[in-house]
Amino acid sequence: MSHLRMSRRGVLIGGAASAAGVAASHGLSAAAAEAIAPTRASTAVPSSTVHLEVNGRPVVLTLDNRTTLLDALREHLHLTGTKKGCDHGQCGACTVIADGRRINACLSLAVMNEGAKITTIEGLGTPAQLHPMQQAFVHHDGYQCGYCTSGQICSAVAMLKEWRDGMPSHVSASLTDATPLDPAELRERMSGNLCRCGAYSNIAEAITEVAGHGA
Repeated sequence: MSHLRMSRRGVLIGGAASAAGVAASHGLSAAAAEAIAPTRASTAVPSSTVHLEVNGRPVVLTLDNRTTLLDALREHLHLTGTKKGCDHGQCGACTVIADGRRINACLSLAVMNEGAKITTIEGLGTPAQLHPMQQAFVHHDGYQCGYCTSGQICSAVAMLKEWRDGMPSHVSASLTDATPLDPAELRERMSGNLCRCGAYSNIAEAITEVAGHGA
């Protein structure tokens, strides 16, 4: 194994060469960083002015173009009734009503909703005068932890309008005839809203009551 032995002189020479290489590499990185830094500093984050009508009130916001409608509502307008659940459009906790249609606010950029009329849970009713759907959820205990409730209620309100307008679901027997809101129809139409507590039977009872009253 004598061919693996190195003299003290060889070790010193090798170490000096390695150090020189590292220093040269660091020098190059520093120079590159100095060249890039002004470009980065001068690049502004793209933003836009967005006009919305939120719960009947006109709102003007200047936002980073990447801001979701959910974050605009929660972080900029402080309407925290709309919840951030999965942030991937899978749970429905962030459901709001935009121009009469229910949407997942976490999947919609604020700038995509320019001029839209947005209704959140705060705009449906007040503690002194609840919306019929809110009242029904209270009456039937349609919640446990309550985290999904605002999305469930907003979705249910818009869903009933879709149903009354004759919009079919994937389980509707006919694409043109009126469809009764039976349990299978209701489950399909509300399938985008998850309740991790499992209060589905109470939620269905609340929605069915409101559907029967025509609210």
